[in-house]
Amino acid sequence: MTALLSIENVSHSFGAARVLNDVSLAIAPESYTVLLGPSGSGKTTLLSILGGFLFPGRGRVLIRGEDCTALAPAKRPTATVFQDYALFPHMSIGANVGFGLRMKGVPTAAREEKARAMLEVVGLASAFHKKPHELSGGQRQRVALARALVVEPAVLLLDEPLGALDLKLRRQMQDELKSIQKRVGTAFVHVTHDQEEAMALADLVVVMNHGRIEDKGPPERVYGRPATRFTATFMGESTILPGTVSDGMIRTALGNFPAPQGASAVAVRPEHVRLGTEIPARVTDVVYQGSFKRVTARPDRAPDIALLARLPAETVIAAGDQVTLSLDPAHVAVLKD
Repeated sequence: MTALLSIENVSHSFGAARVLNDVSLAIAPESYTVLLGPSGSGKTTLLSILGGFLFPGRGRVLIRGEDCTALAPAKRPTATVFQDYALFPHMSIGANVGFGLRMKGVPTAAREEKARAMLEVVGLASAFHKKPHELSGGQRQRVALARALVVEPAVLLLDEPLGALDLKLRRQMQDELKSIQKRVGTAFVHVTHDQEEAMALADLVVVMNHGRIEDKGPPERVYGRPATRFTATFMGESTILPGTVSDGMIRTALGNFPAPQGASAVAVRPEHVRLGTEIPARVTDVVYQGSFKRVTARPDRAPDIALLARLPAETVIAAGDQVTLSLDPAHVAVLKD
């Protein structure tokens, strides 16, 4: 892969606090990358460095092979969509979308034509003469997206752009963002702390924690085979079973599984725990969640472990019940940390 955006050994501190620690990452053209992590993980700082709003203490940022590390935001081939949209309330939607082109000296007729075309792409062609207060939150988010894309950046940076939206609208906008990205072909780099949002949008998920990259890869791999304990617990739910390795197997309280030397635990996703014949357990909690029941059970042979299971919604089960469960060994993820 020839990287469109290369982050090379980037570190950054605020005073004595190290917020990024030797971060390296390659982002492909026409890809959708999501930087995922909790507050304080460094993802927003990294996005600010990519956009030129911060200069790193160490390391380089290259876009299309050009060193952009010390370039101001207006001088680099990026555009940023902020969570609060930052639209000018006194300007029409058309003027808002064309503002970046105006700053670049594009003549009025040409920038209005481009603004109309980009509003068409985001499904707001009829809003050209309206003001921001006349639009819904989701529509304003699409205007901010159009304003960023109309200047044809090599990389579009999105700083928690869906954070201010309600759940239903956020899910709708996830679909629209992915569709727009595929249509325009621009590489998107999107910051969020929402695991569901990351999995819905990303070609590449980059999980960050304490200023470093914990894991990165396609969402199916990062979720299904997390590389670290942090990834297994942050990206969805897991039951972590500590164990010891000998003769090519990791031995845990709930079973033995193939594992390389250096493994320290396994992670079991709740959807891979089912009613079965292997693990007698006492149910301690049942939560109905629409399409399934989230069940917590304490295995008889390891009562200190809270084993999570996601059972069919029609399962008749209640706290206090004695059940027998099974793990799907094909979906047990081996952890080395």
